[in-house]
Amino acid sequence: MSFAAVDVIRAKRDGGVLSDEQIDWVVDAYTKGVVADEQMSALAMAILLNGMTPAETARWTRAMVQSGVRLSLDVGRPTVDKHSTGGVGDKITLPLAPLVAACGAAVPQLSGRGLGHTGGTLDKLESIPGWRAQLSVDEVTEQLRSVGAVICAATEGLAPADKKLYALRDVTGTVEAIPLIASSIMSKKIAEGAEALVLDVKVGSGAFMKTEEQARALAQALVSIGVDHGLAISAVLTDMNVPLGRAVGNAVEVAESVDVLRGSGPADVVELTLALAAEMLARAGVSADPAAVLASGEAYEVWCRMIRAQGGDPEAPLPVGAHKHVVEAPSDGYLVSLDAYAVGVAAWRLGAGRARKEDAVQAGAGVMCLAKPGDRVAEGQPLLELRTDTPELVPAALAALEGGWSIGDEAPAGRPLVIDTIRG
Repeated sequence: MSFAAVDVIRAKRDGGVLSDEQIDWVVDAYTKGVVADEQMSALAMAILLNGMTPAETARWTRAMVQSGVRLSLDVGRPTVDKHSTGGVGDKITLPLAPLVAACGAAVPQLSGRGLGHTGGTLDKLESIPGWRAQLSVDEVTEQLRSVGAVICAATEGLAPADKKLYALRDVTGTVEAIPLIASSIMSKKIAEGAEALVLDVKVGSGAFMKTEEQARALAQALVSIGVDHGLAISAVLTDMNVPLGRAVGNAVEVAESVDVLRGSGPADVVELTLALAAEMLARAGVSADPAAVLASGEAYEVWCRMIRAQGGDPEAPLPVGAHKHVVEAPSDGYLVSLDAYAVGVAAWRLGAGRARKEDAVQAGAGVMCLAKPGDRVAEGQPLLELRTDTPELVPAALAALEGGWSIGDEAPAGRPLVIDTIRG
């Protein structure tokens, strides 16, 4: 069945509900170039302004999945994936995938690169000498059978409609449309072929969803789509007002993840890793104690095997920024706040992130948070350490940090890291 693109645009512009046939046609026609970018831009804006019903969003997701191939992962154990909506210092995938694999599930983690103030898992792992992100479907399947975990770039042919539409949304002011965010995330995850999925939906200054209301709406949309496609699915709302852990960047986050796998690491990174591992195992139907497995060292062994399987050397020294600049406390007191967004932008400006997808990143650039909210600090004590190979970038990073932290006479009240869990 064929439609006129302008009629589909008008239907959504006027607040109407698109039919299954209209959705199937417009997604397919856009993927094939029949519907022009300017027409899909108009439709995306209409969706941003008028929304979609859960049924429309589910059908839109299904059409995006059907634009490409869908993997079939028969690897001899339950498959479960995790997706984060993006944050600052969010290196959780790195310790989480090998931990869940060590517990008995298989984790096919198809990840992406960073853009703007949020870091990308592939950028972090590419700081490991020799490690490669691009694997064939056969390599992914074999690594899941032999190791139990793989973190790699999306294979060719998975949800090509999403790849094309994502780039368009990025330049047309429609990134924030919840139906399009939800369908973008879920089309890739459904096409990936895992049987279960846990979503880490970030909320706060360093997240795309700034309020709990926004994050909850996105979480519910994601879970609804997952249920419609037969996934065992959960969405965990987690706080992203403060950077996760102490390291924000690429190589520095790998080093911190290895610390977690070796039994140390920051308490918040350990807490969230264990919480998401427990949820993933429950969704996959695997009975195991992730805390005990982490303490045993088995997860670190899986990490080493996973890195070696993709050509990396887990024991090789990691890059370190050649230039360091320390920000000191101006007075005694408690660190009251440390804004995730400010730290993320500072790391980005130091070279750890990119403004455009084609930009290169510095493996050793980033920010070390030497104090976190609630810590007692003394005048002159180092609070932040900025690292970069390009010292002329430091002033811009310092400008990003202005007003991004504060010191007071009283310690701030603690806030929970895990806010809520929505299960399908």
